[in-house]
Amino acid sequence: MSSTRTFPAILLGILLLALLAACGSEPNTTPVVAPSAPTMAIAEALQEDTTDAPARADVAVPAVEAKAAPAVSGDAAPAPALAGLPTFSLSETEQDLIALYERANPGVVHIVTNAGEGSGFVYDTAGHIVTNNHVVEGASRLAVRFADGNEATARLVGADPDSDLAVLQVEVPSARLTAIPIGDSAALRVGQFVVAIGNPFGLQGSMTIGIVSGLGRLLNEGGGYSISDIIQTDAAINPGNSGGPLLNLSGQVVGVNTAIESPVRANSGIGYAVPAATVQRVVPQLIEDGQVAHPWLGLSGGTLDAATIRALGLPEETRGVVVATVIDGGPAASAGLRGATRQVTVDGQVVTVGGDIILAIDGQAVADFDDLLTYIVQRAEVGQQVNLRVLRDGDVRDIPVVLGARP
Repeated sequence: MSSTRTFPAILLGILLLALLAACGSEPNTTPVVAPSAPTMAIAEALQEDTTDAPARADVAVPAVEAKAAPAVSGDAAPAPALAGLPTFSLSETEQDLIALYERANPGVVHIVTNAGEGSGFVYDTAGHIVTNNHVVEGASRLAVRFADGNEATARLVGADPDSDLAVLQVEVPSARLTAIPIGDSAALRVGQFVVAIGNPFGLQGSMTIGIVSGLGRLLNEGGGYSISDIIQTDAAINPGNSGGPLLNLSGQVVGVNTAIESPVRANSGIGYAVPAATVQRVVPQLIEDGQVAHPWLGLSGGTLDAATIRALGLPEETRGVVVATVIDGGPAASAGLRGATRQVTVDGQVVTVGGDIILAIDGQAVADFDDLLTYIVQRAEVGQQVNLRVLRDGDVRDIPVVLGARP
């Protein structure tokens, strides 16, 4: 057989030897896949060429022309990846969020202390900055960095651990200060969009968005008292966001980002913010006096539960707060409220009974302990008289109490 007729067979043999060599030189970790269609076509064509078909001396094996890849200089712009596809403009929602950020971010500050860092926001053009107490607590050096890169030394005006709020002041011309308006946290609804702006992990001016996940939460800061009426949100809040604003889509502060619920100290979708109503009550006092006088009832208790209702033989729909203890010398003790006197076991559960059950305060029904605490904290003042409707020994009576200052 002539060399012309055997060329395809030789080429096939070389190709097979190369494939065998390649397979033997690599570890057996590559998944087995079916050969591609072009590979199958080439193999079939080579097999057909090994037949005894007459050779054609006038047919030469075509040479493959090698083409060099076009050179691309550093200044040359690549062809658009989406050439020919339609382009889209920003949605109305995106435009609104961008406008909100551009309007509010100049009023958000980065607070740096000798012990850590956090966030805050400009409260007024007198240079007052609102943040969390835990951001500045114990700090000997306070610096405030603005969105435009300027920095100013700050002094502590006042702090309130019980609401976890603090006020700083900087000496900055009022023209350089962008105060963020305070909104109405009482108007918030679960499901409403909110935005957080702050400095998580030191990343200044970071913005995240989420919804109001819950309202009226109780946050125990470990100091013996709880912060009431807390806002829960799934907007990403991380270390460094503390003290920064939680905003509604109108750009108003509806809360101050304070804490997160997370086993790893990072966002897990549960963040907490002190409501704007507390800011409006606490901040003016801090500016004026450097401290806050919180109204105090002087008792401890808990929400009336099903076991206690059964133990006392009350109607199932009864709601209220069971008074467990009355603090000696406190407002409740002075008004004659009674604490629990004994414990009983109901369905294997020990319940405390014998004390007054608070049903309402100033005519507003009290469904649980949070309702009572929120009313006192948000709507009452030291020295104010409130009227408690209580259930005692099966009788309903009204007891006036003059609130004192929380010790």
